[in-house]
Amino acid sequence: MKLRLPGRRDRAAETAPDTSADLTGQLVKAGGKGRPTPKRHEAQGRRPGPPPPPPTTRKEAYARTRQQQAQRRAETRAGMARGDDDYLPARDRGPVRRLVRDLVDSRRNAGSFFLPVAALVLVGYFIPNPAVQNYTVFVWFLFFLVIIVDSVFLGRRIKKTVAARFPGQPQRMKGLVWYGVSRATMVRRWRFPKPEVAVGAEV
Repeated sequence: MKLRLPGRRDRAAETAPDTSADLTGQLVKAGGKGRPTPKRHEAQGRRPGPPPPPPTTRKEAYARTRQQQAQRRAETRAGMARGDDDYLPARDRGPVRRLVRDLVDSRRNAGSFFLPVAALVLVGYFIPNPAVQNYTVFVWFLFFLVIIVDSVFLGRRIKKTVAARFPGQPQRMKGLVWYGVSRATMVRRWRFPKPEVAVGAEV
C-alpha cells in the first residue's frame, strides 16, 4: 500500500487527462436531436406565427371563410398549372402522363389548328355562294384527314417512347394515346396543365 505524504500531489493524477468533459459531451450528443440546429432565419421562416384573432361578427366570419376558400382555390389552380401531382386530377398524375404531355407539347400538331379552321369553315357556310360552300366542305374534310394522319404518327411516337422509358407500366397504351391525341387537338396556350417544354425540344 502506497502512502501519500501530506501536502504532496499525486503526479499520476496531474498527468491523467480530464475525461469528465468528454463524457459530458458524449452524453449530450447521445441524448441530442441528431441533427444540426437550424439557423435563426430558417426557424423563423418555418414558424407559422400567432393565429389570427377570432371573428367578432357573423359577417366577418363569412368574409374570412370566403377569403380562405379563394386562397385554397388559387393554390390548387396554380399547382395544377405547373403540373404538381398533389393538385392534379387522377387522369393527369404520374410520370407516364407527364411524358405523354411533353411529347405532345414538343411538336406542332395539326389538331391544335382545329378551332381556327372550324371558325373559317363556319364563316364559309354562311356565304351565299355555292362555289365557296363547296370549297369550304372540301377544306373541312381535307383538314380532318390531316388530323387523322397526324394523330396516327403521334400515337406511334407515344407508344414507342412510353415502352422504352417505362417498360411494364400498368396503364393501357390505348388510353395513353387517346390522352395525347385529345391534348393535341387543343390550342397550345389553352392546354392544362401548362406545357413545360418548348416546341422542337428533345423529350
